[in-house]
Parts: sequence; structure tokens; C-alpha cells
Amino acid sequence: MQEYINLGIVSVLVFVFNIPWGYWRGSVKKFSWQWFLAVHLPIPFVVFLRYHFHLGFQLYTYPFLVAAFFGGQYVGARYYKKRKKAKETALSE
Repeated sequence: MQEYINLGIVSVLVFVFNIPWGYWRGSVKKFSWQWFLAVHLPIPFVVFLRYHFHLGFQLYTYPFLVAAFFGGQYVGARYYKKRKKAKETALSE
């Protein structure tokens, strides 16, 4: 049971940790080296959390953590685009 609780905690942490990286990813050109870094630099943090919470690399953990990873990236990028659009609107009024 504790393993499932740890999986939930790690999933939330991974999601929240990836929001700023997704924000950065949204502000750079797609497939540039900055985009590549924004996607890949958070991975060591995920690996650290897996070891720290004793999750290991069991197959059942991947859907949760991959969804949390890309969900955080997506939310961060959408937040950047929303703020950028709001600034453009505010300047034109």
C-alpha cells in the first residue's frame, strides 16, 4: 500500500516540477537545443525521486510518471502561451 502512496506523491512532484520547464520549453523554438534541454534536464530529478521513494523502475510506474512528466510540460507551455497572448492584448488596448 505504501508503494502506491509513494507513486502518487512522486507523480504530483514530477508534475509540479515540470511546469517551469514546460514554461521555458514554450518560449523557445521547437527542436532547438534549448527545447531539448527543457525536455531532458528534469529527467535526473525523476530518477532521484524514484530511488528516494523506493519505487525502482517497475513497469506499472511508467504510465503514471510519464503522464505526470508530459502533463507538467504541457501545462507550463500552455501557461506561457496564455501569458504571452495576454500581454499582446494588453499592449494593443
